[in-house]
Amino acid sequence: MTTAASTTTTLDHPTFQAVKKAFPNAKFKATEFRGQGTLIVEPKDLHAVLSFLKKDGSTQYDFLTDVIGIDYLGYPTAMPGRFAVVYALTSLPKETRFFVKTYLDPTLPTDGIANDPALVLDSACSLWAGAEWMEREVFDMFGIRFTNHPDLRRILLWEEYPGHPLRKDYPVRGRGEREQYRVVDRTSA
Repeated sequence: MTTAASTTTTLDHPTFQAVKKAFPNAKFKATEFRGQGTLIVEPKDLHAVLSFLKKDGSTQYDFLTDVIGIDYLGYPTAMPGRFAVVYALTSLPKETRFFVKTYLDPTLPTDGIANDPALVLDSACSLWAGAEWMEREVFDMFGIRFTNHPDLRRILLWEEYPGHPLRKDYPVRGRGEREQYRVVDRTSA
């Protein structure tokens, strides 16, 4: 809570203290909004933090609700990286929710389909089997790759699709995908 005499904010979510205690040398940022905590971690620490949150008795985040990709291109304030991946976690025994976010910054131009070595994270499939499809969707739509993923391939678009359509630099009208197909009308169907 913030006081008028101080700009220090105390975050009340109990998971923050547990993670800070378990990883004393890691760099974290934390935010809280309406009782929902978000922990921002370095990409290299992501898998270890997710593993701790699932397996530790004080946290017990046993359910992966969602994996979300975000592109901050053109965002009005500066962000630590252009892309973010957010893991939404739920602890069924404790009835709490928690979010873990990491930022990635591309090193190659993002207007194509090149595999950028900076857009790579460790997969959470070894922790939650349900991460498989969610990570595939983030890969398909944003081009973020997940190492140790059991089946990383496109899930919504065909393999040869020429880009990642939820990147903000992807053209709104596409890159000619629609022009490749024959128009089918009532007489030719």
